[in-house]
Amino acid sequence: MEPMEIAERLRSEFPEEVLQSYTHQGQTAVLVRPERIVAMLRWLRDTDDLRMNHLRSLCGVDNSRRKDPGLTRFEVVYNLYSIPHRHEIRLRAEVGAEDPVIDSVVELWSAADWMERETFDLMGIEFANHPDLRRVLLPDDWQGHPLRKEYPLKGEVEWAGMTELLEKVKELDQYGFQPDGNEQTSSGPSKEDK
Repeated sequence: MEPMEIAERLRSEFPEEVLQSYTHQGQTAVLVRPERIVAMLRWLRDTDDLRMNHLRSLCGVDNSRRKDPGLTRFEVVYNLYSIPHRHEIRLRAEVGAEDPVIDSVVELWSAADWMERETFDLMGIEFANHPDLRRVLLPDDWQGHPLRKEYPLKGEVEWAGMTELLEKVKELDQYGFQPDGNEQTSSGPSKEDK
């Protein structure tokens, strides 16, 4: 089935939730309201002639620097694929700027677990009803969300963990580790000595 046909089927099933559907550079996307995202994705997954049974990816987007005034600050993007039917569709769910929260889809695809955690970690978008929403890439004491557009390239102070890491490197220097692979150890001669 062609992606635009899938988009039209979604619009007829959820007319209040679908805001726009379009094709750009050969990829069809559907912009939707977030309130019924789980119901929409379940319908796409469970409808026999659609069977969007594979969540290829899930990510967050910060639209704050885009020139389109109709866009919300954040979106969650779901790329779906049907393994038996070999068709695909992209859903872009709007998420508010002040309190970016959307329902978790872990109940539909267990693979969404870490994708939602990564989106929470890097973008600060929360997923209601997620079984274990916590940072997955950054340390628990990290401040902020690095993929937000306002996040500074370099902070005013160094992350405390970096200071500890640099101290550990100095401590381990006594063992002669060299990042270029020319380690000197006490157990034998270096490559230069051979």
